[in-house]
Amino acid sequence: MHRIIFFFLFVCSFSGQAQVKWLTLEEAFAKNQESPRKIFIDVYTDWCGWCKVMDKNTFAHPEVAAYLNTNYYPVKLNAEGKAPIKIGEQTFTFDAQQGTHQIAVALLQGKLSYPTVVYLDEKFQMIQPLPGYMDAPTFHPIVTFIGENHYKKEPFDQYRSQMYPLLYQELKKRSSPK
Repeated sequence: MHRIIFFFLFVCSFSGQAQVKWLTLEEAFAKNQESPRKIFIDVYTDWCGWCKVMDKNTFAHPEVAAYLNTNYYPVKLNAEGKAPIKIGEQTFTFDAQQGTHQIAVALLQGKLSYPTVVYLDEKFQMIQPLPGYMDAPTFHPIVTFIGENHYKKEPFDQYRSQMYPLLYQELKKRSSPK
């Protein structure tokens, strides 16, 4: 009986680690004021099939979830959400004529495509929006490239072929149980 309980608790604790701790944009902004970190924004819509696949296959991947939770303030943003969003002194609202939230249009630089992930630096300045579905093996090198500031030092292809394999091994060591 004790083994069954232990196994259940182990499975529950492991599955809990594979979940991204999503914030609202306002929550991420507030946390960033106290402890600066890059912001990762998943811009989605309720009707977007590939957004749901990315939630299930990419963001639920244990290494992806752990990296996002540790190195970013991860945000889920419904591009068609109706509630106003206040960032600092600026309030963004839903544009009924366009059918999209103003902040989604700004973050996607007017190119409304879903899913799109957006990276902001610690000062809430745009690093890069990246449109389209990405599976975990495609996504992980990108999120680490930006998260570890390699985007400031080298081209992505160089990073992916030379640095990422070394970083990936280091990340695996850090996250493996001791």
